[in-house]
Amino acid sequence: MIRRLALYVVLLATSGVSAPAQGLTPDEEVNIRVYGEYSSAVVNISTTIVAYDFFYNPVPEKGTGSGAIIDERGYIVTNYHVVANARYLEVTLHDGTKYSAELVGIAPQDDIALLKIDAQGRPLKTIPFGDSSTLRVGQKVLVIGNPFGLERTLTVGIISSLGRKLRTGDGRLIRGVIQTDAAINPGNSGGPLLDTEGRMIGVSTAIFSPVGANVGIGFAIPANRVKRVVGELMEKGYVARPWLGIRGQNVDEKLAPLLGLPQAGVLIAEVFPSSPAHRAGLKGGTHRKRAGNLLFVAGGDLIVAIDGKTIKTVDDLDEVMDELKVGQKITVTIIRRGKRTEKRLTLEEMPQRF
Repeated sequence: MIRRLALYVVLLATSGVSAPAQGLTPDEEVNIRVYGEYSSAVVNISTTIVAYDFFYNPVPEKGTGSGAIIDERGYIVTNYHVVANARYLEVTLHDGTKYSAELVGIAPQDDIALLKIDAQGRPLKTIPFGDSSTLRVGQKVLVIGNPFGLERTLTVGIISSLGRKLRTGDGRLIRGVIQTDAAINPGNSGGPLLDTEGRMIGVSTAIFSPVGANVGIGFAIPANRVKRVVGELMEKGYVARPWLGIRGQNVDEKLAPLLGLPQAGVLIAEVFPSSPAHRAGLKGGTHRKRAGNLLFVAGGDLIVAIDGKTIKTVDDLDEVMDELKVGQKITVTIIRRGKRTEKRLTLEEMPQRF
């Protein structure tokens, strides 16, 4: 067999015919190009938090995640849940160089955090932002991250869906989330979701999995939202959000009659002092009332619309508030003691303690 193979090679050489080469497909060339150009801008983030054992002794616990360098000054974007409660942050670059990182600002409601390292004049590779408003279902995407601590791993897939809703750890919904079948695993969180030009069109944030590992359903925060949040974090370390100044409860069509209300909406349980709602004269609950197995703070105003947009749940209220700005004047439609009325107020910036 060996003699036959040698004879075949000799015949090829003497006949002037070249041996078949292992070529790359155009798709493979795209993968290689994007990874080669931008993988060095993806970092590994190590966190140290302090937990406590049974005897309340402090026990350091470590975690890992991914991040993307977005600015030559050393700014790195990642997920908030990657760095939450961390006492110490360390960033490892593609060549193994390690830097301690400063937490510039956080946006828990968007699951975004901004870090900064001092590279001491060293040039840093950055990843440019793309425009997530132009994305299409079926479009090819690439994910670079550090799943299970395996540094700078590349996975590829497509955009499976757009406009998904994802609930964050604090209970808020992030809207417009990108769904992809590109493999995202623990450790990928905070890494970039890229298009075929190497532009960051999203930040990998979560997976849907009954087993804790990739099953083909991953999610990313869209780049346009990330850009807006990062801009504010760079400027002032937090995201300024408009605030009504209430604590509300969902009342659906089934509960409304049990509480003596004519329709669904957000029942105001509490109005915070010196808030826009307080100055506009909105009223919070005055007593407790049981409806089935639920206990409500009843007697307050029922919010049913803002600027004509129907409000049935707290999620509806949050969605409308996300579209508004600090200083904007709005009309809040409420039902008080069975009568429909409107209140005008000016939105203020949400205090950081909320």
